[in-house]
Amino acid sequence: MAGEPRPFLTANWLNLLMLNYVCPAELLDSYLPNGVELDTCDSQTLISVVGFMFTETKVRGVVIPGHVNFAEVNLRFYVRRLMPDGELRRGVVFIRELVPKQLVATVAKTIYDEPYQRVPLTHEVDLREETGGAVTYRWGEGENQIAITGTVSGPAEPLQAGSQEEFITEHYWGYTRRKNGTTSEYQVLHPRWNVWKCDSASLIGDTTLYYGARFAEILTRVPASALVAVGSAVQVFPGRSI
Repeated sequence: MAGEPRPFLTANWLNLLMLNYVCPAELLDSYLPNGVELDTCDSQTLISVVGFMFTETKVRGVVIPGHVNFAEVNLRFYVRRLMPDGELRRGVVFIRELVPKQLVATVAKTIYDEPYQRVPLTHEVDLREETGGAVTYRWGEGENQIAITGTVSGPAEPLQAGSQEEFITEHYWGYTRRKNGTTSEYQVLHPRWNVWKCDSASLIGDTTLYYGARFAEILTRVPASALVAVGSAVQVFPGRSI
C-alpha cells in the first residue's frame, strides 16, 4: 500500500541459540534508553547471549557482495514501552553486537549508534527441525576466544503461551540510546518461531573483554534457560526518534 514504510533490512535469521541469565536490574540502568522501562519475566530481569545466522541479507532491497550470509552474536536485555493509546511495545536493547564483517560494524556504529564490534566469528550448525541436533557459535582469538553451544532433540515445537521461551522471542521492537541522548525505536517483523528447549547448553570462556567484568561474572553462572529457535525471514524497519 502506498505510504507504508519499506524495510531497511530484510534477511533470514536462522538457528538462534539463546542462553538466558538472571541479571540485577540496577546493572542495566546505565544502558536503558529514555522512554522505555525494563521488561521482566516472572518478576526476573534477564539478559541473553544470542548467536544466529544472517542469510539472504539485503539492505533497502540491495545485495551487498560479501555481506549476504554471516553470523552474529549479541548480548541483550528486554524492555517495554507503553503507548498513549494503551499499546504495549515489547522490545530489546543491545549491550554489544559482534559480527565478523567490518562494514556492518562500522555502518551500524557510525550511522545508527548501535554497539557493534567486528570480531572473528565462526559457527557450526547441524540442526534438523524434525530431529534436533547441535549448534555452536565461536568468537574471538587465542585466550579471548568464547564459545556458546546448545544441543536439542526431537522436533521443534510451537511457542507455549506464558512460557519463558515466548518471552525471550516475542519482542518485536528495538531501542537504541543515541549519542545525543535521544532514543531510536525500530520495528522487527517475523512470524512466531518454533523452538527447542536445550538438552544442554554452555558458554565457555572469559567474556570480560567483550562485556565487562560485571556481565562476565553473570555469564559464568548456569543459565536460567536455554533455547534454540528455528528462525525465519525477518523485516527490520528504519528507526525513528521517540
